[in-house]
Amino acid sequence: MNPKHPTQLTNPDRFPGSPGPSAVPWRLLAWCAAGAGLLTPLVAMQFTDEVNWTLADFIVFGLMLAVAGGLVEAAVRARGNLAYRCGVAIAVGTGFLMTWANLAVGIIGNENNPANLMFFGVIGIAAVGAFLARGRAAGMARAMVAAAIAQVVVATVALGLGLGHIFVATAVFVTLWLIAAALFRKSARS
Repeated sequence: MNPKHPTQLTNPDRFPGSPGPSAVPWRLLAWCAAGAGLLTPLVAMQFTDEVNWTLADFIVFGLMLAVAGGLVEAAVRARGNLAYRCGVAIAVGTGFLMTWANLAVGIIGNENNPANLMFFGVIGIAAVGAFLARGRAAGMARAMVAAAIAQVVVATVALGLGLGHIFVATAVFVTLWLIAAALFRKSARS
């Protein structure tokens, strides 16, 4: 029995701060979607020669999905604030999308262009900032703003070196980093 509400039964198997039973279908759906995303290239390879993945491609993509899903899962379990959870999902999704685009086709030129390594620096700044913030919302907001600034610096360097115009990609990624920052800021205030 819950001491504050004697008529309400508590679940002894549920850890404090963990999501309730209503969150389980959403988490299961998210992991099933990740699995379906991993199987999509395999199915596409049966119908077209345009998709030609190797075992290494599937392993790398599977690891990317596992890491991204694990980070979001950990945030959902650790924090009860919806704004914080959404901030983590957007930040992790942004890093995932940037990595996937870089490995698949490259953001600057093609996937073999060494200038694309600068984008991993942006993800590194977000990750190190999150680590230094110890997951606290206010620090996470600052880390995401730092990632957005780093994203603009990468675009400026690419433009200055004549490596191409990546304005659209930069605008998308900067917007996503700043949305994550705003969500973390909102979480810190509540």
